[in-house]
Amino acid sequence: MLFPTIQFAVFFPVVLALSWALMSRPRLWKPFIIAASYAFYAAASWRFCLLLAGVTAGNQAAARLIARTADEQRRSWILGIAVGLDLAALAVFKYYGFFVENLAAALDRVGLGLPLPLMTIALPVGVSFFTFQAISYVADVRRRLVEPATGLDVAVYLSFFPHLVAGPIVRAREFLPQLASPRDPSRVAVGSGIALIGLGLVKKVVIADYLARTVVDPVFAVPQLYGGADALLAAYAYAAQIYCDFSGYTDMAIGLALLMGYVFPQNFRSPYRATGFRDFWRRWHMTLSRFLRDFLYIPLGGSRGGRWLTYRNLLITMVLGGLWHGAAWPFVLWGLFHGLGLVGEHAVGGRLHAPGWLRWAVTFHLVVFGWILFRSESVDLAGTFLSRLPVTGPATLWSVPVVLAIVGVIGLQLLPARGVEAVQVRLERVRPVLLATGFAVLVAFVGATVSGQGVAPFIYFRF
Repeated sequence: MLFPTIQFAVFFPVVLALSWALMSRPRLWKPFIIAASYAFYAAASWRFCLLLAGVTAGNQAAARLIARTADEQRRSWILGIAVGLDLAALAVFKYYGFFVENLAAALDRVGLGLPLPLMTIALPVGVSFFTFQAISYVADVRRRLVEPATGLDVAVYLSFFPHLVAGPIVRAREFLPQLASPRDPSRVAVGSGIALIGLGLVKKVVIADYLARTVVDPVFAVPQLYGGADALLAAYAYAAQIYCDFSGYTDMAIGLALLMGYVFPQNFRSPYRATGFRDFWRRWHMTLSRFLRDFLYIPLGGSRGGRWLTYRNLLITMVLGGLWHGAAWPFVLWGLFHGLGLVGEHAVGGRLHAPGWLRWAVTFHLVVFGWILFRSESVDLAGTFLSRLPVTGPATLWSVPVVLAIVGVIGLQLLPARGVEAVQVRLERVRPVLLATGFAVLVAFVGATVSGQGVAPFIYFRF
């Protein structure tokens, strides 16, 4: 169920009204919100709910067992088994076909071709997100950062529909404490919630989908039909599209959660104003960045083992982070590219001095280059796209609206963040009637921009 659809526009007001009515009675609110979240998820496929329920039950059992075990080694073994099962489920649903196909191709190249079984397995929407959250729960219990929660609380945490299918990745110790006390409808940040939902709608429907159907999708589908000017425009357009698509979802998710009385962590902070790869990952998909840092990079040894081990850990972390985004070699290459960028920055350290504008320009264009790998359906298509950049030809896709959309998305991120925060503070003081009227006008405007094909699925739904 997509947020910007008629289906969700009917679903959410009903759920919100009942949620506010039950907020003061957690024993009723929790089962209700679990049922609503599973209904939301079942809109994709009711079979996916079985996986979500299984992940919830399995990790809750592991957390309880860890809490009852005093021996540290046994606690670690239980955690390892739980994480192993989580990753096994992720591997089967997301990576089985990828590994079988590549293994078969490798065996064929050395003359050992074998008829390996290849099954078509549907990818559950958002499986990467709720699996990572389940891992964070049992790991935080193992580290004694949180106490095992009740089964209802864990079910709410993992299934809560605003973040269920595309994040942000909310840590257990951020969400579970909020379930300890009833929410108060009179203290809900209505202004900020509605503002974020409205901003997310504009980002996704008005900008991201427009750039996708006008420039990005045609060029990346058959790059050999376009010259360098159009290919370059498509690369910049995709940088704007993926930011508006994913941050637009995040804005809506955070806004929906706020209206229900819950606070999610920030997931984006003007990533295109970064002046280095490290700075970029402190601004882009921040909840994934810290998950990879805390649950992969640091357990590998982080920067504690000397220069070369640090480089190894950075590369492993980013390659696996790329693979997390999808079972395809372009994602692996994208992760490797960012890993090499982080290694290069670490190697140079503070010995290379350059003006801030130059560091920004270099970082931005390297990130855009990385997005070409990320967007391409195959390595061959990525090579074809890159080969078209130096080719002269007519600029058939350039138009004033497209250029304004790209420049606006990137340029606004270079402005001070205080202005946005000031607007949110003012919105909290606006009268509910004016706020509702403004939101209705915005929804009407957004609806008028929807194409005949409807709203496209969010990019990160497939991850």
